[in-house]
Amino acid sequence: MDWRDRIKNVVDEINWLPEWGSDSEHNWLDNMGDWMISKKRFWGLALPIWTFEDGSFYVVGSKEELEKLAVEGWDKFEGKSPHRPWIDHVKIKHPESGLVGSRIEDVGNPWLDAGIVPFSTLGYFENNEYWKEWFPADFITECFPGQFRNWFYSLLAMSSFLENKAPFKTLLGHALVKDEDGKEMHKTAGNAIWFDDAAEKMGVDVMRWMYIRQNVENNLLFGYGKADDVRKRLISFWNIYSFFCTYASVDKFEPNAQKINPKDYTLLDKWIIAKVNLLIKESSIHYDRFEADKLLKKVELFIDDLSNWYIRRNRRRFWKSENDKDKFVAYQTLYEVLLSVIKILSPILPFVTEHMYKNISKEKFESVHLSPYPDCDEKKIDLELLKKVDVLKKVMEGGRAARKKANVKVRQPLSEIKIYENDSNIAEFIMNQKAIILDELNIKKVTITDQVEMMGSFTIKPNFRTLSSKFGEDMQEIVKIISTMDEYSTIKKYLHNEKLFSEDFDIINEDVVIQIKGGKDEEAFFSHNVIVSINTKIDDDLKTEGLVREVIRHIQIMRKEANFDVDDRIILSNNFSDDIVNAIEKHKQYFMNEILCTDIVDKLENSDYNSVFSYEKNNFSIFIKKQKNK
Repeated sequence: MDWRDRIKNVVDEINWLPEWGSDSEHNWLDNMGDWMISKKRFWGLALPIWTFEDGSFYVVGSKEELEKLAVEGWDKFEGKSPHRPWIDHVKIKHPESGLVGSRIEDVGNPWLDAGIVPFSTLGYFENNEYWKEWFPADFITECFPGQFRNWFYSLLAMSSFLENKAPFKTLLGHALVKDEDGKEMHKTAGNAIWFDDAAEKMGVDVMRWMYIRQNVENNLLFGYGKADDVRKRLISFWNIYSFFCTYASVDKFEPNAQKINPKDYTLLDKWIIAKVNLLIKESSIHYDRFEADKLLKKVELFIDDLSNWYIRRNRRRFWKSENDKDKFVAYQTLYEVLLSVIKILSPILPFVTEHMYKNISKEKFESVHLSPYPDCDEKKIDLELLKKVDVLKKVMEGGRAARKKANVKVRQPLSEIKIYENDSNIAEFIMNQKAIILDELNIKKVTITDQVEMMGSFTIKPNFRTLSSKFGEDMQEIVKIISTMDEYSTIKKYLHNEKLFSEDFDIINEDVVIQIKGGKDEEAFFSHNVIVSINTKIDDDLKTEGLVREVIRHIQIMRKEANFDVDDRIILSNNFSDDIVNAIEKHKQYFMNEILCTDIVDKLENSDYNSVFSYEKNNFSIFIKKQKNK
C-alpha cells in the first residue's frame, strides 16, 4: 500500500463536520500534484539538506546523525531547536565524498511545521508513553478553503506515515469571514475590521454569538450592522435576567426557601420546566456533536418563549402580596430556569453569563465555569403538554395575525374568536385554557368547531416555486387539476397531511398555496395547520373598553419615561372629555390597578411628569405624581 492510500484510509476514521469535508479531502488526495515544500524565508522549520561544492547534497535524518557528521558549529546549535540561526552554524562532512558543506537557506513550507505539531510538541521520540496519552487530538477546527491541501493534508500525511492512524478524531471546517456586503476584507479596500476595534465596539460576547450561531458551511458576513442584529438577541436574554433581578430584589426572594408541592405549579410553570429540561437534554447532544450553531438557534427560540410567554403571562404573579405562595413558586421556577440557561450558554457567552451567575446564584461555586452542567430531568419533559401549548400559542399567533389583517389593535376588545380543531383532546385543552386566550387576544368569547366550513372560504392556488421543478412539462395539467379542487375536502386533506391528488400525479401540501377569507364581519387566518377567525364588529361597549386600554397604555409609557419604579403608586390628574371620563368610570377598578393609581384628583400640584393624550383629533393633558407613602 503506497503512502497516498494510507492517508486515504485514515481520512475515513475521522468525524468530518460538515460531512462533505471527507469527500473534499479524498478529492484532493485523488488528484493532488507536486507540492512545493520549501520557502525563501527566515522563520520556519529548517530543511535538513546540506549541499557541497561538487553539486551533491545530503539529507540528515536526525539530531544524532547531525552531531556525528558535524565538523563546525555544533557548539552553537546544541540545546537549541532546529531553526535558524542556530542550525545554520553547523557544517558537515559528506559521509562518502568527505567534502564539507553548508545547509541550504530554505525553510520548510509552514504547513510542514503544522503537520508535525502533534509529534514535535508532545515528545514523540523523547517520551513516547506520554505522547500516547494525548494522541490523537479530540478536535481541530480551521477554515475549509485551502486546508484540504495544506494543514489537514500535512497532518494526515505525517500521522499516516508514522502511526498509520488519524491524528484527530473530529474536524470542524468552516467557510470564510467577509464584510457585511459579502466582499473579502482588505486593508487597501478599507473594509477590514481589526479584532481589537471590533471587541471594543461590539463586545466580545456579541462577536462570539455571531460566530457560533453561523452555519459553518456558509460565509459569515461580519460587521457592526450585523452585530447590532445579534445584540438584540443578547439584550432579550439580558432583559429576562434584569426582570428577575429587579422583582426578586424588591421582594427579597431567597431560592429554595420553601418546599414546593408539584400541585402548586401552574400550567405555564410545568410548560417552561418541561421546555428547559428538553433544552438541557438537546444542548448536551449538540455540544457533544460540536453543533453549537444548532443549539444557539434553539436557545434563541427558548429565550423568546421565556420572555414573551412565561414572563409576560405571569407578570401579575410577581405583583402579588409578599407572602403569597404562588408568587414564590413563580420566582423559584424562573430562578431555576434562568440559572439553567445561564449554564447552557456559559461556553458561548463566558463573560455575560459569569456576571449573571455571580449575581443571582446561591450555589457554592465561585464561577459558572466551575459549576456543574445542569442535569436533565426526563420525568419533567411532558411532550404532550408541549404539543398542546404549542397549538395554544399558534392559536394566539393566528388571532394576532387576523387582527393585523383587519387593522384592529390588540388593545381594542373584540367579541369572539372561532378556532378550528378536530382533535377532541386538544380542543378540550384549549377550552380549559380559554382565559389565557381571552386575555392575550382581548376577546370576550372563544368558540371551537370541528367544521372547517364554518371558518370561511378558501382559495387554493398552485405553488409555482415547487411545481416548476417537480412536474416540468406536466405543469399546465397540474395547474388545471389544482384549479378544480374542492376547497373544503382539500383543506381537510391538507390539515391531515394527506396527498391532495394522486391519480396521475402526487400533489402534496407544498405544491399549493392556500388563502382564507372570513365571513361577514369576520377576519380569518390560516397557517401551520391552525385556522382562526375573529369577529371584527365593534359595538359601543367594546369601543369604550378599547378607549380605556389606550389611556392605560399612554400612562404606562409616562411611568416609564418618568423613571418610576415598577411598584411605585401614583396619583393622577387630567382634563379628559366626558366620554373618556365615563369610559374610565365604567372600568375604574381595572384602570386603577393597571397603572397602580391610588387616586384621581381635579388638580395636581407639582406633578412629577405630564404628557398629552390625543383622541379623536383632540388633545388632553395628563399629570402624574409618585405617591411617597407606599
